[in-house]
Amino acid sequence: MTELRRFFKHEVLPLLANLKLAIALLLTIALFSVLGTVIEQGQTLEFYQTNYPENPALFGFLTWKLLLTLGLDHVYRTWWFLTLLILFSSSLVSCTFTRQFPMLKAAKRWSYYTKPQSFRKLALSTELPGARLGDLQTRLASARYQIFSEDGKLYARKGMIGRIGPIVVHASMLLILVGALWGAFTGFQAQQMVPSGATFKITNITEAGPWASPQFPKDWSVHVNRFWIDYTPKGSIDQFYSDLSVLDLNGQEVMRKTIHVNEPLRYHGVTLYQADWSVAGIRAQVNNSPLFQLPMVPIQAANGSRLWGTWMPINFELNQGITLLTPDLQGTLIVYGPDGQLLTTTRVGMPTELAIAGIDKPVRITVRDVVGATGLQIKADPGIPTVYAGFGLLMLGVMMSYVSHSQVWALQEGERLYVGGRTNRAQVAFERELVALLSQVEQPQTVVRTAPAAQMPILQ
Repeated sequence: MTELRRFFKHEVLPLLANLKLAIALLLTIALFSVLGTVIEQGQTLEFYQTNYPENPALFGFLTWKLLLTLGLDHVYRTWWFLTLLILFSSSLVSCTFTRQFPMLKAAKRWSYYTKPQSFRKLALSTELPGARLGDLQTRLASARYQIFSEDGKLYARKGMIGRIGPIVVHASMLLILVGALWGAFTGFQAQQMVPSGATFKITNITEAGPWASPQFPKDWSVHVNRFWIDYTPKGSIDQFYSDLSVLDLNGQEVMRKTIHVNEPLRYHGVTLYQADWSVAGIRAQVNNSPLFQLPMVPIQAANGSRLWGTWMPINFELNQGITLLTPDLQGTLIVYGPDGQLLTTTRVGMPTELAIAGIDKPVRITVRDVVGATGLQIKADPGIPTVYAGFGLLMLGVMMSYVSHSQVWALQEGERLYVGGRTNRAQVAFERELVALLSQVEQPQTVVRTAPAAQMPILQ
């Protein structure tokens, strides 16, 4: 066990804390994240076969087979992407404990300068003939420095929060990664196409983490009260809406909300987004028959536009019928005869008589309603609150990191006061501040010497 601990401490930790490794992991994660954004995620096999054919292959090598083999159709849930996140998290933890904490500990340690020669090593040093240490201490206190002094020696500092900032940044990044991993292992994604008026349980799971099953809704369902589309005056879609009710096991409504794009419904950690729509069917009559409902199926038009169609029987034997096509939910339908010839167009609620070859009397059809179906994208990601908390902490850590950690030393020897200081950033601003403070100290003459910043010593 001792050998294993020594190996981990002296071999594994330095390797994980290596800055080059961390940068390489971060760039690799960024690269695959870009691929996951560019390549459509979670689509059907037919989609990838159509858009990433083998001949000709995209860029000469990217085919649907390679894409599916590497898991580029679900990048963020692949074992290798999760492994990258775990490795990067381990690198951050190692760097925090082997570098950031020791740096903070070193910044907390301080000591007095006891010899005038020590001040010559600092980036900014000054000799003040006739000045008094107490006067300098008063000026530093007014500038919000934390002061330590004894026997003619002084040490002052401020901006320790700037040393804590990088640790907070590391902690925030770890929170983000933990949230992402937790969401990948316990979250799920589903898609449902539900006709208006129907009730459904979330069952069509398209993606799920290995520990996602407890998140699946078991004690509630969703009822689609109504689905409708608003169209612009030119006939294009302006917005589509779903009026949804969440029902408990007894069928009682516990929540109701009308959703649209960018305005989802959230219930018990599950979010329902308005993502798509379809035509589910029509309600119609033939002559004086009872009202009946027929399903409509999607049809790919030659020009790539969307159409939905159904076959409607027009006699009791159900051996003759017409075909109805519609491109949307606005209520206009195209009617084709049994021979495939265009007969006419009709609108919802408008009785239309059709002259069909082989039938003595005209057939009157009335389409009472075009039934829409809402396309819902359903997600559960328990890691999102942790990710949001991580990003909030990241912003706080970045702001903290911009605070300069400034240090001032002083030594009183007889009638001469030696003063020097350094900072880890904003060197010019620190020099101006220190010079302004020293100009307020009563003394007949001030001699200032500056040394190159490269000679600035590390505080031990």
